[in-house]
Amino acid sequence: MSVKIFPALALLVGHALAVPSPSIKIGRASAQAFASTSDLAYKLSAVDAPVSGAGNPGSASQWSLRIDDTTAGYKQTITGFGGSVTDATVTVINALPSDQRSQLLRELLASDGANFSLLRHTIAASDLSGPPAYTYDDNSNNADPNLDNFDLGDRGEAMAELLTEMKGIRSDITIFGSPWSAPGWMKQNRVLTGDATDNWLDSQYYSQYAQYFVKYLQAYEGLGVTIDAITIQNEPLNNQGNGHVTMYQSADEATMVTQDYIGPALRAANLNTQIWAYDHNTDTPSYPQEVIDGAGEYVGATAWHCYASDLNWTVLSDFHNANPDKSQYMTECWTSPQTSWYQSSRNTIGPLQNWAEGSLMWTLGTWTEASDGTFGPYIEGGCSTCRGLFIVDQNAGTYEYTVDYYMLAQFSKYIPKGATILSGSGSYSYDGYSGIQSVASKNPDGTRTVVVENTFGNDIYLTLNTTGGEQWSGNLLANSVTTWILP
Repeated sequence: MSVKIFPALALLVGHALAVPSPSIKIGRASAQAFASTSDLAYKLSAVDAPVSGAGNPGSASQWSLRIDDTTAGYKQTITGFGGSVTDATVTVINALPSDQRSQLLRELLASDGANFSLLRHTIAASDLSGPPAYTYDDNSNNADPNLDNFDLGDRGEAMAELLTEMKGIRSDITIFGSPWSAPGWMKQNRVLTGDATDNWLDSQYYSQYAQYFVKYLQAYEGLGVTIDAITIQNEPLNNQGNGHVTMYQSADEATMVTQDYIGPALRAANLNTQIWAYDHNTDTPSYPQEVIDGAGEYVGATAWHCYASDLNWTVLSDFHNANPDKSQYMTECWTSPQTSWYQSSRNTIGPLQNWAEGSLMWTLGTWTEASDGTFGPYIEGGCSTCRGLFIVDQNAGTYEYTVDYYMLAQFSKYIPKGATILSGSGSYSYDGYSGIQSVASKNPDGTRTVVVENTFGNDIYLTLNTTGGEQWSGNLLANSVTTWILP
């Protein structure tokens, strides 16, 4: 890392006004650059492209990065980026007029839009569902050992139909599902919400729990959408009472249920659905390791969240070194007016630097902010201040994107499914997360993408050197994420 920092430098003036980002020209012989800034003066906007060579930094602060664009530097292959289709997302999308709704879905999924290619969906209720909480076999909370009363219900069908429509827009999208709880009658405490005591599976219903997944997958398939993967429990170490939908699941139980019940049940039903382990924070990597050690034949990946108090994405590199044949994904990170402008970029770039094959923020959509500072729809005890990547004004019948959407789209729009992440060096953040972080990819069309997050309050002149013998340089706007597309 070579750095010359002048923290007092103000945001330079004189840049061209932000303009909408044009479509990338595949095979283009010259470089391109696009940027989004914290104040949204730039939103995926075309900016001055990097130049070949050292350029002219003048008196600007300078930074150097290096990428290995030779085959020796090839790392993981990208599955995609996106967010979670919660009940809140379904509700707000379906509230839009048909023309706005169609436009929104295309902008989210198409290659000339955000190019999202990885989606998580909630299996029945989550904290971002309108009340009441529900599962696909509540049966008035009476035991249903044969699952005779399994029923997606109106909300489950609406979810499946929206996912089918989204897959119709983008056929290669990867979709995985996560439940917040088993039906209440399957749990020791016999309730879906309201009591954290004995809030875990009753062992006599392990077989029914496995068949619950089979029936859900088959029901969604019947409505036109194949679910590619599941996690068997969202945040298994998060055990809450009140109205929040949760269920505790220990690592040894998750291992046993995966190995002896869910894995075999999926296989017996001829379902090719992957199981991804864990779906929780980076501070307990022993949990997914135990699941892989005991049920690895059924587990294809590990899913991580961003909520560890001492968040350190290098845990994923350690985990990769121990399990090089297993994929990893960052599957949840909330966005809100309470989070920083770089919430989605920081929690995408960190996982990508450490072998993640994709990154998702929490809910795709919510309502606009209410007068009491809440968004929603949400369930009592759920996340009332979670804000979507887009927000819908129900009265106006319109939608708008948040800063979190634009920062995530700096990756998703320009690092396509099938791209290969490259080794790199030179990223560094000071205390308080001021600094430069970057990740690069080699794309299927032969181009290279370099995404750089600048969390300094001043412009930075960046020089990028490649192992292949090239040098590129150009300006990074203050408090921005900038994407370079190199030929």
